[in-house]
Amino acid sequence: MAEPDLDDIERRMDGAVAALKSEFGGLRTGRASVSLLDPINVDAYGAKMPINQLGTVSVPEPRMLSVQVWDRSMAKAVEKAIRESDLGLNPQSDGQLIRIPLPDLSEDRRRELVRVASKYAESARVAVRNVRRDGMDLLKKLEKDGELSQDDRHLYEQEIQDLTDAHVKAIDEALEAKEQDIMQV
Repeated sequence: MAEPDLDDIERRMDGAVAALKSEFGGLRTGRASVSLLDPINVDAYGAKMPINQLGTVSVPEPRMLSVQVWDRSMAKAVEKAIRESDLGLNPQSDGQLIRIPLPDLSEDRRRELVRVASKYAESARVAVRNVRRDGMDLLKKLEKDGELSQDDRHLYEQEIQDLTDAHVKAIDEALEAKEQDIMQV
């Protein structure tokens, strides 16, 4: 008798939640966060590289980021990449150290960021539902092939639905926390 791999289904759902939290890290709030610069890639050494592979990103103050570039020749490229990103940041270079003050967010910008966060959360919910659908399809196939009884299929369907509900709840809680973080003045 074959059994569906519930651990794999849960791992894939956990991946959707982890991806959402990573995307939320790139959304700007009122406070500085090193993950704010994660989406920015720099043209360096003939390739696109993330900033954290070209220098040390730190938060010296609550409203300031700094990037200590390891290779002095890359400082201008890092500064340019930060300035040209759509994060609305204006870096100030001091040799190999680049300081990035975070300006206050306007009310409109905060609402726009909440909408973006909601889109990210909906994408994560869709990903979790797609994993659920794959699991349910597998159960139906196993039942059709005679490897799973109808009662077992119903039990596994309930387990998959419980996993889905728990992960959607985690996504909703993460979204609510991020919205509060963004709207906090």
